[in-house]
Amino acid sequence: MSEIRLHEGELNIMELLWSNKVLAAKDIAKIIKEYIGWEKNTTYTVINRLIDKGAIKREDPGFLCKACISKRTVQNIETKALFNKLYNGSLNTFLTEYLKNQTLTPAEILELERIISEQKL
Repeated sequence: MSEIRLHEGELNIMELLWSNKVLAAKDIAKIIKEYIGWEKNTTYTVINRLIDKGAIKREDPGFLCKACISKRTVQNIETKALFNKLYNGSLNTFLTEYLKNQTLTPAEILELERIISEQKL
């Protein structure tokens, strides 16, 4: 599967599907209307775009929508894109710059050390 990039509006719909597993498009439209204010047609347009991208699949009857891509996969794709855009793909540069400006608790430092130790194996 090619890397599926999602914009913020698409992510709103995906969050609903990741939380609920399967939802009818009409229910997605109601929820999105309440929380974001989109009209039904806008929501259906975004759902159809997600179907075209392969991020969700439609099942009938009832125009049921189900995620075809996991939240973890999307997070990994978007994180990689962000690193490439802002840090020239360098995890080292990101971590160095980020950690310079943070005050870590002893527990957070231990957790980071544990993660790094696991990577060494």
